[in-house]
Amino acid sequence: MPRDIYDPAVPDSPAHSASSHQHQQQQQQVQQQQQQQQQQQQQQQQQQQQQQQVQQQQQQQQQQQQQQQQQQQQQRMEQQRQQQQQRQQQQQQQQQQHQQQEEMQQQQQMEQQQQQQPQAVQQQQPQQEVQQQQQQQQQPEQQQPQQQPHRHRCTTSPN
Repeated sequence: MPRDIYDPAVPDSPAHSASSHQHQQQQQQVQQQQQQQQQQQQQQQQQQQQQQQVQQQQQQQQQQQQQQQQQQQQQRMEQQRQQQQQRQQQQQQQQQQHQQQEEMQQQQQMEQQQQQQPQAVQQQQPQQEVQQQQQQQQQPEQQQPQQQPHRHRCTTSPN
């Protein structure tokens, strides 16, 4: 048989070689498609990984924000406690100052009273002395006019 006739059954014939070539091309295409699919899958996996990383980062950021908020709340609570303590201390100090002032005033009043008492006694004594002197001065004046009419009577009686 001449080789120019295309017979797919004969291996050396051009028809067989052509069909085998087509088969190889089909296999290559299938392999290429499989490779493309694998690449696409890999890309999808990479994208998923990236998305997961992004989600993890977002979660971390959220956690950090929550921690910061908690810290801020704790700080506010501490500040409020400190402010309350300061207010209580101020109130206590004010009360102590009031008590001290009252005690000081009481002590000053007591001292003033103690100082005033001897002064009052000293003031009363000279007043009494002055009154006695005035009485003594008044008495001779009263005695003199009483004695004068007696004298007149005495003088007139023998006449």
